Amino acid sequence: MSSSRTPVLHWFLPTGGDGRDPGGVTAVQARSATATRRGADLGYLAQVARAAEQAGFARLLTPVGLGCVDPWVLTSAVAAVTERIGFLVAFRAGLAQPTLIAQQADTFRRLFGERIALNVVTGGDPVEQKAYGDHLPKDERYVRTGELMGVVRALLDGSDVTLNGRHVRVEEARLTAPVVGTPVPLYFGGASPEAEDVAARHAEVQLLWGEPPAAVAERVARVRAKAAREGRTLRFGIRLHVITRDTSAEAWQEADRILAGFDPEAVRASQERFARMDSTGQARMTALHGGSAESLIVAPNLWAGIGLVREGAGTALVGSHDEVALRLFEYGQAGIDEFVLSGYPHLEEAYRVGEEVAPRLRALTGAAAAKAAA
Repeated sequence: MSSSRTPVLHWFLPTGGDGRDPGGVTAVQARSATATRRGADLGYLAQVARAAEQAGFARLLTPVGLGCVDPWVLTSAVAAVTERIGFLVAFRAGLAQPTLIAQQADTFRRLFGERIALNVVTGGDPVEQKAYGDHLPKDERYVRTGELMGVVRALLDGSDVTLNGRHVRVEEARLTAPVVGTPVPLYFGGASPEAEDVAARHAEVQLLWGEPPAAVAERVARVRAKAAREGRTLRFGIRLHVITRDTSAEAWQEADRILAGFDPEAVRASQERFARMDSTGQARMTALHGGSAESLIVAPNLWAGIGLVREGAGTALVGSHDEVALRLFEYGQAGIDEFVLSGYPHLEEAYRVGEEVAPRLRALTGAAAAKAAA
């Protein structure tokens, strides 16, 4: 995000259940009752969606995995009871053929307008992948992901496709009268060199997890250079939790409350499981805290405590509304264009972040743009 570009804010739809405390999303493990006190039913998730819509968020990210309900079915139901908010629908590459995925996205667009984007997930937990029937090693999963993204992109753009790839083979694939409009953007995450190569060739938005700004800037520069060599440009997004309050002391008090509620056995089991995964991004998240609660502040206002029990995005910005807005602005200066945010519980925190942090972030961006233009 350049200093003059309006930041794009998205929210998270907790399709594995919600509560005041963090819990795993795609985890193949038990989660605490406090993390799932609010079930992932249509009534509650529709409330979260409408709150995010009213608070001004652009899209809702829906995760994919054994620990949450199916994102396609759920987002179709929620889209019918909301008006404007878009959906960033995650799907696991390789569990469905690209023609079917493109057809699902095109149908969604036909029913609900241009309210869909796709979040392509390669998968970083071999145990969960095997539970889905996928036994490919990591490097081959990325080859398959790249082939699949290329086919999905071409089909949604209205092309006929024949591909005899290493993993994806389609003959004369096409969509019947595809919806013409703004292309459905492909979001993609992954921190390994293989993942960055796939992003450079096929993604519109590369998603990162919340590392310190210097590390984020380094990754943005590297992937941007790879994309340039492919003759492409990318946008960049970051996935972060937020604990924001009127004062910094109140925010850190809430972080301390969350940390005190973690069962040490749950932390131990989670960290053992994360260590068995073959995800580079997960390894980078774990390296921020090393599985210990002793050193969780890894950058100004950046707290790694959530990663003790939650896989994937494990860091939160903690502070006053002004502090959190400033840190988001700094990520923008590091190259981030879009922010996929969340907070516990997601209903109340959607309003808090939308009403308190978003205006402050827009003001910082506007001031920087005015200064640059002077």
